[in-house]
Amino acid sequence: MVKALNDGLRQALTDDPKVLLMGEDIGRLGGVFRVTDGLRKDFGDLRVVDTPLGEAGIVGAAVGLAMRGYRPVCELQFDGFVYPAANQIITQLAKLRHRSAGRISLPVVIRIPYGGGIGSIEHHSESPETYFAHTAGLKVVTCSTPHDAFHMIQQAVADDDPVIFLEPKRHYWTKGEIDPSSPQPLDRAVVRREGTDVTLIAYGPTVPVALEAAEAAAEEGRSVEVVDLRSLSPWDITTVRASVHRTGRAVVVHEAAHSHGFGAEVAARLQDEEFHFLEAPVVRVTGYDTPYPPSRLESDWLPGVDRILNAIDRSLSY
Repeated sequence: MVKALNDGLRQALTDDPKVLLMGEDIGRLGGVFRVTDGLRKDFGDLRVVDTPLGEAGIVGAAVGLAMRGYRPVCELQFDGFVYPAANQIITQLAKLRHRSAGRISLPVVIRIPYGGGIGSIEHHSESPETYFAHTAGLKVVTCSTPHDAFHMIQQAVADDDPVIFLEPKRHYWTKGEIDPSSPQPLDRAVVRREGTDVTLIAYGPTVPVALEAAEAAAEEGRSVEVVDLRSLSPWDITTVRASVHRTGRAVVVHEAAHSHGFGAEVAARLQDEEFHFLEAPVVRVTGYDTPYPPSRLESDWLPGVDRILNAIDRSLSY
């Protein structure tokens, strides 16, 4: 996935001279995860910019650059470091196009490595997606495969709206094929595995876990369909709706805390709009309502195959 993102950013820089990258250590070092490795050498330090250690300044500068016609792509090193930039993102980036009645667009991408599973220390594993999905004026997307990473980063850079681009850091080293000719629309969900008994809805870091759980369920004679949301704002309820119509059941999986998490939005919409197709309540499998734990306890905190299989059992028991 790291290489796919690097290739996608390289293509975006090649296609549009107004695209530039900004972030801490992204130039000479190539980023803490090496996503931007080699790009400064090929495009120069005016287009791959090493910034001071200050997330609010990075995003604030990006807002100004976007108002002058540039397409900045900001890297925030870790999910827990996005909060100093929250004022710029929520107060300025998300609102200026609306406030100017569409006369000013802010084509800014904010790349955020997010989620747990890498044994990191405090402030280096967070799931901040609901903060931004709740904020009108932002698009929020997340990739789960190298193929999607390659295409989605280019689509995000080309978008005239600000995009929060969430990258599941524990899958940076996931390998997969890329088809350069078949990108999905940025805001479209994808059925990763077809099934008939229950719909498993996931995104970003939980998609591989959901697929593993579906494989385990198949060994028990249960057919599980897996839907990868890919976009959280807007989110593709049409694809989810069609899947639930086929299965009659839904289980939502995400790493973020249970209360007020994105799964609550999915459950509420399905309950509101698809009640007569549901054979069971929507079940959520999530992180717990605590901060991310120390690394040695992550495996107990993060949604795993056993917890997902238990949720599938609960759904099918109705």
